Amino acid sequence: MPHISYSELKNWCQCPFYHKLVNIDKIKVFEGNEYTAFGTALHSVCEDLLTEEVELSENELFVQKFREEIKKLKTEELDKKLIISMFQQGEKLSEKAIPALEEYFGEYEVVRAEEKLYEPIDDFEDYLFKGYIDLVIKTGDQYHIIDWKTCSWGWDARKKADKMIVYQLILYKHFFCEKYNIDPKNVHTHFALLKRTSKKNIVELFEVTSGSKRTDNALELMYKAIKTIKSGVHMKNKLSCTAGYGCEFYKTKHCN
Repeated sequence: MPHISYSELKNWCQCPFYHKLVNIDKIKVFEGNEYTAFGTALHSVCEDLLTEEVELSENELFVQKFREEIKKLKTEELDKKLIISMFQQGEKLSEKAIPALEEYFGEYEVVRAEEKLYEPIDDFEDYLFKGYIDLVIKTGDQYHIIDWKTCSWGWDARKKADKMIVYQLILYKHFFCEKYNIDPKNVHTHFALLKRTSKKNIVELFEVTSGSKRTDNALELMYKAIKTIKSGVHMKNKLSCTAGYGCEFYKTKHCN
């Protein structure tokens, strides 16, 4: 059944034509790199430590996971010096991640890791919202939705307040509450930053506000995206061609 995810919504906001190439035409240029392998490995370590009986130590588990992810990449393009430093950074982070949760929340109960969302969207009978919540925990009668984010030194105040970044947790909370019929007032949203190069506070947790106004704004944006996608109109946003890290389709045969 047709669906939209946060990543698809983000692609559409970047450029509707980029969304078409990636999410409709399924054209894939980026196949992953050392950074995505690092993030995937560390996410997997956190999930296993919270949900399974692990015989390996935290850093041994990371080394195993990271090696598995690196093997999936094209070896001729790898930065070996970067990978060596990532092994050291990941081992340290894997030891600090779960203790940081305990320090931030105190006593908590793990509800679920990798909570799958595949939920109906109001006013769109033929569309679903799809997503995976990294971690849901509970303190007392309060639920907490947590998304792990790997980064270099951290996020500045501007990035922490970026509405497009925050909308990921807003949408996860909305559909999580609908899935389990939970009062949104009893659900809180948090990012957990896992910082590779920071010298201190290498695991930082912080809450983002997820009230009704922000929820309405996020849903309105998603509704607009779905309507436009269904109409078959895929306008190019030329401001995104070279903005930030640039678009991988810029000046290629896919987007002249």
